Amino acid sequence: MAVLPIRITGDPVLHAPARPVTAFDDEIRALVADMFETMTAAPGVGLAAPQVGVPLRLFVYGWTDENGQEHRGVAANPVLWLSPMSIGELNEDEESEGCLSLPGERFPLRRSNSAILQAFDADGTPFEVHADGWLARIFQHEYDHLDGILYADRLAHPHGKAAVKAVRKNGWGTPGASWLPGVDHPED
Repeated sequence: MAVLPIRITGDPVLHAPARPVTAFDDEIRALVADMFETMTAAPGVGLAAPQVGVPLRLFVYGWTDENGQEHRGVAANPVLWLSPMSIGELNEDEESEGCLSLPGERFPLRRSNSAILQAFDADGTPFEVHADGWLARIFQHEYDHLDGILYADRLAHPHGKAAVKAVRKNGWGTPGASWLPGVDHPED
């Protein structure tokens, strides 16, 4: 297993739809193991294959809820069903999220509170997860990566403008930028 470099916004692999996983083999299982190691080292709660330069419809997630229950898995070729979004003012404390491809930045974004994830695990076995709250947010965030969408692309004014300024200030937005968890500190 290895910690992989995480691509930063501007790299083309992050801004294009990913291809379906077609083979559930040792190569995919090795990628999944490396992605879990990278996500843990970052640290993060989710990581999509395009974030490590692999244009496949695959993501990993790992989060422990307030009751101590661990939610950990891999989703290949996912389909995501969402509940309607609530309306009203954004709660910046409860609805803020970050992204390992925009390291160190956090902005509020409205997401659906519930989701149903249908996908395949690393062995090609289908599964379904019903998620609420933060886990539903994780699934939506990672699923967006597979369609070439970063959460900053969805931000409303004035947060979208602040994200654009952060990208410019950090010198991101160009192909090839990445950081290595455990070595680099991109938020500095």
